[in-house]
Amino acid sequence: MMIMNMWMLIIIMFIVGNMIFVSKHKHLLIVLLSLEFMVLSVYFLLVMMFMYIDYDMYMLMVFLVFSVCEGALGLSILVSMIRTYGNDYFQSFNLL
Repeated sequence: MMIMNMWMLIIIMFIVGNMIFVSKHKHLLIVLLSLEFMVLSVYFLLVMMFMYIDYDMYMLMVFLVFSVCEGALGLSILVSMIRTYGNDYFQSFNLL
């Protein structure tokens, strides 16, 4: 019963992160935070799955490396956008 509650919590975490990603498209910072929240929920899902099937946790380190690289890339884009346009609104700059 406890494991089913954890699975449901992880799925709800992913759905909430996805809903925030879809609905809050005005600020880049909120979009990046929702992406990191989804990555965290996928990480918890992988931990639970690997513990359930008694698998080696080496792949979790690879996943964490890629998620940290994704976060660093998002922050560098955010800093570049703030330095160029002065804020993180998507409506404040022209894509053309």
